[in-house]
Amino acid sequence: MKVIFTSFMYFFHFCISISWAQSGMEVFPAGARSRAMAHAQVAIADEWSLFNNIGAIGNLKESSIFCSYDQRLGINDLTTLGAGAVIASDWGNFGLGVSRYGGEVFNQQLINVGYGHQMGIASLGAQLIYLQTNIEGYGKRAVPLIGFGGRAALSPEFYFGAYLFNVGRAKYGPDTDDYYPTVLQVGLAYLPETKLSVSLEAEKDILLPASFKMGLEYNLVHKFWARCGASTAPSNFHFGLGFRPRKFKIDYALGQNNKLGSTHHFSMSYIIH
Repeated sequence: MKVIFTSFMYFFHFCISISWAQSGMEVFPAGARSRAMAHAQVAIADEWSLFNNIGAIGNLKESSIFCSYDQRLGINDLTTLGAGAVIASDWGNFGLGVSRYGGEVFNQQLINVGYGHQMGIASLGAQLIYLQTNIEGYGKRAVPLIGFGGRAALSPEFYFGAYLFNVGRAKYGPDTDDYYPTVLQVGLAYLPETKLSVSLEAEKDILLPASFKMGLEYNLVHKFWARCGASTAPSNFHFGLGFRPRKFKIDYALGQNNKLGSTHHFSMSYIIH
């Protein structure tokens, strides 16, 4: 009976990941700002670029620490906890992040180490992700995943970003032909002024149809931001708010999936200098 229950829970988690996120990367932390804009953030630089596009962290001028909490469908076993830090320096920017997704029957732990550097109009970066998957009754499996990314200023208002996840096509295990998702994200960000940003992005898992995303962010008043976004494959709608008191960033996002329901995302950052 325990084996049947464990197998069912693993299958359930797998179906949730595929149905909720086109590539299965939805279980990784991304920050509530990104979630509110339908994760159309490959061409926008902030501290959460450590997870969203490692190449963009080279654009950051300040160091920061940050954390997040994502809950899906009101189920504790579908919760992601994440935290990280980005250290800005004259030799480039360094990042370290950790996260945990799942419950006792099925869970994944992640350690993310990355580096990004600004070179002229472009920032390039690379990261090594150590991902461990635990399935009760089946044991543990840990694999290294590699990501590359970049962000370039096409003009003072337009930015281009690209990110490639799982470059080496790591497998789930030595005795299977199933691979972790290999995903390419490319996008444009239009920042006509400090109060407004518009992002467009395409995401392609090599085995799945392409997904298209659009996000909008607007500064309502001095310290408050409103955000929204939409994506295809699957069809999701997102909304969110941001608050910027002094050196803190506090963000909330609500994601609505037309088949499964809603998710809640919270994140907080502190700018060190």
